Amino acid sequence: MPKTSTENRAWIDEAIRRVDADANRSADTHLHVLPIPVPGIELYLKDESVHPTGSLKHRLARSLFLYALCNGWVGPNTTIIEASSGSTAVSEAYFARLIGLAFVAVMPASTSAEKIALIEFYGGKSHLVEDPGQVYDEARRLESECNGHYMDQFTFAERATDWRGNNNIAESIFDQMKAELHPIPSWVVISAGTGGTSATIGRFVRYRRFPTRVAVADPENSAFYGGWESDRSDFTTCVPSRIEGIGRMRVEPSFVGGVIDEMLQVPDAASIAAMRWVSTILGRAVGGSTGTNIWASLQIIDRMRAAGETGSVVTLLCDGGERYLGTYYNDDWLIENDLDIAPHLKTLEEFAKTGIFTP
Repeated sequence: MPKTSTENRAWIDEAIRRVDADANRSADTHLHVLPIPVPGIELYLKDESVHPTGSLKHRLARSLFLYALCNGWVGPNTTIIEASSGSTAVSEAYFARLIGLAFVAVMPASTSAEKIALIEFYGGKSHLVEDPGQVYDEARRLESECNGHYMDQFTFAERATDWRGNNNIAESIFDQMKAELHPIPSWVVISAGTGGTSATIGRFVRYRRFPTRVAVADPENSAFYGGWESDRSDFTTCVPSRIEGIGRMRVEPSFVGGVIDEMLQVPDAASIAAMRWVSTILGRAVGGSTGTNIWASLQIIDRMRAAGETGSVVTLLCDGGERYLGTYYNDDWLIENDLDIAPHLKTLEEFAKTGIFTP
């Protein structure tokens, strides 16, 4: 831990100024209406792919850097270490370069080549491990070896962001919804990687006393769904998630189950089908976690339709599809991974015609 000195304090002040200036140069992210054939119900996509580093994790990385700087954990010679499945590492590499620090990302060897290239573009280094469950221990080892600082997004995500406001994603969503037909969403649907975003939104709606309910969409092989269902924080799985950026083999410390109203488990093939389906509607490629969000949102919308309810549902467009051209958009990769998306695409096509979603 760097000593608090006049020189260090001056460096921290300048680093925080640079991070704040970056936020001021970035406009808020867009909120798109996704056309659906369900009268009285609107579906919105909060487009986090337009951040400078192309994903929702840009918000988290900014918060983590400010948290570490203000806690005195980072100094002018600190090497930043992070365990990641890719997108957080891309964003943290960007902020490390912004304030002049070295950055090392510890990631599973299966991380997409496109994400690894982005990390290196921003000046970071990738440290790949074969066993995804070892990223935490390896990050701690590197932290000790180079006298660096392990950001540990999986522990600090839920506390680094001010959930009461201060331009967090929840406040942004509700401000942008003010002029809509149903300004207070019936549901916000999100997926979980660290659990930080669901914690922020879940706490915010309770703090503001909104009736909005929060649903978390979880991919196959993730521990979050099983941990939430069984009310166990020690729940684990043996296989990593195939949907990069979301789903974990353990219930991460930042996952706050008490602020979640419902969880839905989404098959990986359905996530990829929904990703491709919504990309066609938008005219631009989106990532796999967006597909997970869309599939779960349509389940909730169909439930609302059947109950005669009206209202709005908001979900997230987490990142762009250009990071997954060699995987989710590659039919050969789907065959290699035994993923048949055809039945799920048929379900989505029927929904587009009839407004009825029957997975």
